[in-house]
Amino acid sequence: MDVKKIALLLGALLVAAVTAVMAKNMFTGASAPKAEAAAVPMGPKVLVARKPLPVGAMVDAESFAYQPWPAELIQQAYYTEGGPDADVSKLIGTVVRNAITAGQPVTRGSLVGPQDRGFLAAALTPGMRAITVSVNDIAGVAGFIFPGDRVDMVLSQTVTGGGDGPPLKVSETIIRNLRVLATGQATSRQGEDGKPIVQSFGNVTFEVTPKLAEKISVAQSLGQLSLTLRSIADNQAELERMVSTGQVKVPAGASPAEERRILMAMASQPIDNSPTFATGGDVSRFQRRSVPARSASNGGGNGATVMVAPAPQAPAPAPSAAPSGPVGPSVRIARGNNVSFVPVGAR
Repeated sequence: MDVKKIALLLGALLVAAVTAVMAKNMFTGASAPKAEAAAVPMGPKVLVARKPLPVGAMVDAESFAYQPWPAELIQQAYYTEGGPDADVSKLIGTVVRNAITAGQPVTRGSLVGPQDRGFLAAALTPGMRAITVSVNDIAGVAGFIFPGDRVDMVLSQTVTGGGDGPPLKVSETIIRNLRVLATGQATSRQGEDGKPIVQSFGNVTFEVTPKLAEKISVAQSLGQLSLTLRSIADNQAELERMVSTGQVKVPAGASPAEERRILMAMASQPIDNSPTFATGGDVSRFQRRSVPARSASNGGGNGATVMVAPAPQAPAPAPSAAPSGPVGPSVRIARGNNVSFVPVGAR
């Protein structure tokens, strides 16, 4: 190759390289400066909800947390860290009056305390009612029932019937899974250290449906009501039984969150179907298993009876002469000791 052509080619390559380097430096130096976001002044931390809190939800230690909040957005109704109402432990046991979404600041008007007016009404689930039942130390599980617990209600009564012999003694579980709203006049039984206080009380307030309120009102006039404390695990077992028997139906296209919400709503409902009972004969062989009827009882625990004719209300008249017998079709009529025959179909 010609030496002159090679020299021209190398010179062109050198010029191109120098031009590229100069262009890169020029564009780099002329680039626009990076925009820096203006720092937002932050005020004191604000109390916000850590999870969605529907109306009527009971506040616990995991409901709220303090979070930094812009100073210009802080309102006087917010709970601020270091403020006069900054102690979150004092909010435990209050009830949500207005629904609060996760991450939303908590306002003073959105919570109602046990000493505030309308607290019990705010604690009730929509569509439910509150009813109070008188109990004693034995019927109230010796004071070990606390607000928020779940209990079963047992009715004990004595049924005399209409006959001779001892009356029937029977106990029946009439309602299960009742939510306790208050014991005595307290909706929270915790000391200053946060530990529960075991104490006796004379009445218990429950959350029930309007129909169950009617049943409980009648039950109080029938006999003695007692309460049995339910285990926390019983709610899940009861829910699984209801799902298996078809009492709870979840839509086919429901999301996991919707399915969980439906199941939790059903698990919190009181149950008054399929009641169980026990009679005195189930406990002792010397007690009855049935209601005394107008009969002669053998007095044993098996409840067997021998039916006898009822006694006449008035002295029976002297027996008439024995009928010689009907002639043709007739109807036999017995009035006490008097027997007569009335012919039928005679012309």
